[in-house]
Parts: sequence; structure tokens; C-alpha cells
Amino acid sequence: MQFTEKRNISRWIIIIASFFIVSLILWNTYAFFQIFKNEERTKMQHWAVAQKKINSEDLNADLELPLRIIQTANIPIIQTENDSIINTVNIEEDILKNKVKLASLLVDLKNQNDPIVMKISTDKTHYLYYGDSSLLKKLKYYPIALLLIIFLFGAVVYNFYRSTKMATQNKLWAGMAKETAHQIGTPLSSLIGWLEIMKADNVDETTITEIEKDINRLQTITERFSKIGSEPILEVKDIVNETHKSFDYLKSRFSHQVSFSFNAPEKPIYVSLNPALHSWTIENLMKNAIDAMKGKGKLALELEIDGHHHIRLSITDSGKGIPKKQFRKVFEPGFTTKKRGWGLGLSLTKRIVEEYHKGKIKVAHSEIGKGTTMQITYRIIENV
Repeated sequence: MQFTEKRNISRWIIIIASFFIVSLILWNTYAFFQIFKNEERTKMQHWAVAQKKINSEDLNADLELPLRIIQTANIPIIQTENDSIINTVNIEEDILKNKVKLASLLVDLKNQNDPIVMKISTDKTHYLYYGDSSLLKKLKYYPIALLLIIFLFGAVVYNFYRSTKMATQNKLWAGMAKETAHQIGTPLSSLIGWLEIMKADNVDETTITEIEKDINRLQTITERFSKIGSEPILEVKDIVNETHKSFDYLKSRFSHQVSFSFNAPEKPIYVSLNPALHSWTIENLMKNAIDAMKGKGKLALELEIDGHHHIRLSITDSGKGIPKKQFRKVFEPGFTTKKRGWGLGLSLTKRIVEEYHKGKIKVAHSEIGKGTTMQITYRIIENV
């Protein structure tokens, strides 16, 4: 326990330190942005002085420095007098040819920065409107990119923490399942012994047969639980026969108010199956269907070849139905519409079908008040 607590504390220290470092980088970026922005304004003030010098009437003045300042400026500039554009610098040719675009650009520059005022004479004032340089524009979007990195970093940390927690829970559930299988094994062995005694005492054959079925079922359940957390062994099996066996066993033990029907091809259809886990799949789907009908209605199981390579297993009930928005949610761990239950049945079924058997399971159709069809698809093994 102490080790786990220390590990959690270490994780949080690393996470907090990482966010602090990224926040510091973000703050520094903002500070650099402001410095560059102030430097560009200083450049524009120098540009205004140089322009004023060139426009002066003193033709004998040394214009070399002002001309160099103007030539090195790489900032978009619009010079105005009485709201009329009298000069432009570093403006694209297609904008200069279009008065509407040029006017729109002027409005944009006015919104970006305060103008530089150029006092040409006592009765003449020019205004320099300027935008941000390409470097400053790139720097402007850097904090956004950094925020996205923070968001992605947070998502990765969250997923890592969540997956670690789920892995720990899965180990716990697997351990509990294996321990359950071990605990069931002892009374099960005793029941097998008592069954042999009943056979020796010539107890009614029908009674013995039914008890034997239940003992075999308990052995199957024990096998299921013992396989949780380990890779199951798949065998080439006739899915029609395996499904029929599970269907017949469950049919005889459910309410007689449920009307059962089974429809399947007459020939064997071979797929890679683990018989114990496939039986668990059928049991979960049939129990869910009967719960949805509240123990009264119609339940149909159908096996149908889909093309040449796949077989579809459909279980249809006449229950309350599932809203379309919950078609995917029903397979999530913990999701249940029952007052009692942990919501693990369909989640476990999906794992058995898709992870272990490489098949597909989905809600094929459902209508509120009329019923639901659950569908499993497996790949057929040919040339058996």
C-alpha cells in the first residue's frame, strides 16, 4: 500500500512539474512577443523620421542613412493624409490594384497597431499605419501551438493514468475469477461423486441426466472463469452444433412463457471457436434478451451464411428495445439499464467475440417497444 501511494505521489509530482515547465515556456513566449512588438514600433518610428527627412525640402541633406532605413523595413505600411492613402510600402501587387482590398487592409492595420504621427508642417500631418512582420505573425501563433501541446500532453497523461488503473483492475478481476473457479472446483468434485452414487442406487435415469447436465454446466462455468486473463485456445468447431447445444440447454431452463425458435443451415459450418467461451456468449445474449422481455415474449436465434466467407449469428427478442444513441454504449463496461447488475455481460461478450475470436458484434436493429436484434459475425474456415 505504501509503495502504491508513493508511486501515485511521484506521478502527480511529475505531472505538476511538467505543467509548470510548459506554463513557464508559454509565459516567456508571451514576453518575447511583447519585446518584438515594441522593437517593431521603434523601427516604425525610425522609418517615419527617415521618410520625413527624405520629404524635406533640404536637397543638400545626407539621405544615405534614411534611404537605408526605408529599404530595410519589411513591415507592411500605409501612409495617409486626411484619410487618403498617399504611399504604401511592402504591400502585395494584387492588393494595390484593388481599391476595395487596399481599403480593407488599411482598416486591418488600424486595428493592429496605433499609428505613427508624422508632423510634416504646421498644417500638414501624415499617419503611418503598419502591420506585424512575418516573424511576429508566426510568433503570434506559437502560444496557440503550445496550448495544443499542453492539451495533447494532458490527454496522454490522462490516458496513461486511466490505462494503468484499468490494467490494475483487470488483474484484480482476473485473480478473483481464477479464485472463484478454484473454489467452485471442490464442491463440484463432490457433486460428481454423489452423482456416481445415485447411478449405483438406480435413481430415475431422467433425473440423473438432468443433474449431469447441470454438473457439466458448472464445469463449463469453472472453465470460463479459469480462462479469464489468459489467451484462450481456439479449435475448429461446427458453430451450428456448438450453438445448438447451448441454445437447447438454456431453453429448457428459462421461463415457459418465452417462445423459442432456432434456425440454422443443415450442414456444418466450421469456425475457430473456444467452445466454453462461445457458450458464454450465447448465454449472455439470451439472458439479456429474456431480461428485456421481462421473461415473456419471443426469442429467435438464427445462423445465416453471409456471402462465401462469413456467418452471421442473430438473436432477436420482442423486448423493450434500445434507443439508437445507446447502440454503442451497451457494450461499455458498467453500462446497464437494470436496477441490479454490474453492466459487464455485453462488455465481456464483446471482448470474447472481437478480441478472442476476431469476430464482430453489434446491435443490428432495435425498435422501442418492439424488440432488438444482436448480431455476431465470424469468418468461416473453408476446406475442413
